[in-house]
Amino acid sequence: MPKTRQFREKTPESEKITLNLGFVDLGRIDLLVQEGFYSNRSDFIRTAIRNQLDGHGEAVARTIQRNTMELGLCDYSRAELEALRDAGEVLHVKVVGLARIASDVPPELAAAVIGSITVLGALQASAEVRQALAGRIH
Repeated sequence: MPKTRQFREKTPESEKITLNLGFVDLGRIDLLVQEGFYSNRSDFIRTAIRNQLDGHGEAVARTIQRNTMELGLCDYSRAELEALRDAGEVLHVKVVGLARIASDVPPELAAAVIGSITVLGALQASAEVRQALAGRIH
């Protein structure tokens, strides 16, 4: 089975997102940055997102438990997938955070073992593996 690790407060890797804000909201953020409450716009936005996530923490925890999802970083190595294939098992990946399929996993192995992938966060896999699993990624 995958090794699951909890994310630390600041992870070395992150996902970039694009955000559209109205001019008034943007001006209010800039005012708070100018007054020294936040170091920059990104700091404000990250803090606001964390506060919202903390406020909904119980609901997120219930949803994760209900969907039996893994929380954090899940690594899937070639050896683990080969062992599952040899045992005749099918893997259904459900992760909140980061699911990472090792770079040495061939697309044929991934297609033989992984039945579905649901990732709320980010999936790291080679382009070939992503293509082999295209119909199974949700």
